[in-house]
Amino acid sequence: MGRVLNLLKKLPLDCGQAEHKHDTMGKVIALRFVPRPTPGKRVRALDIGCRDGYFSELLKRKGYQVDSVDVEPKYKHAKVLDANKRMPWPSKTFDLIWCSEVIEHLYNPRYTLSEFRRILKPGGRLIITTPNSGCWIYGGLKMVGIPPHKAQNPDHKQFFKRADMKRLFPRGQVYGYYPYALLKFQMQKGIGFLSPTYVVIEDKAK
Repeated sequence: MGRVLNLLKKLPLDCGQAEHKHDTMGKVIALRFVPRPTPGKRVRALDIGCRDGYFSELLKRKGYQVDSVDVEPKYKHAKVLDANKRMPWPSKTFDLIWCSEVIEHLYNPRYTLSEFRRILKPGGRLIITTPNSGCWIYGGLKMVGIPPHKAQNPDHKQFFKRADMKRLFPRGQVYGYYPYALLKFQMQKGIGFLSPTYVVIEDKAK
């Protein structure tokens, strides 16, 4: 199994995190949907699962006041938070929630998403990225005896497919991308088979 996974890493596929955790196409697409704040307006963002704080710093440069949290933070400005539990903020606190590669680690994503929606302000935006376990890459690996739970991060508890995205985000827009070699472009059709990552954009009603 290790030999197959090592071979996969050498292919020109934009399909994971690891050394490309900051610039994989899924992150690039997600960043396109970060609203630019009105000059002079105080806007607040929550970076869930901030890890090294890379995206927290990007959001700050875009004009957001950022709360950075992680279950095991590696960023000096972050606080410890377990996203499986109730969020410690009042309702309607944040203008933006950035949650990249987190919900697949949760025991009950539906509960955590309800908390995200609670603490978002009306008109606020939720941006999520998460692996697509229905992608052809994982289908191919499964054929040689490597199921998604063996190919992905060992801490993953959820293995989402297109139907799961529709169930969890009935009002959200779900995007993906074609991941091969130089052909990397945003798409919405065919993402259940082609895209290694889901990018979800959900705006809270005003």
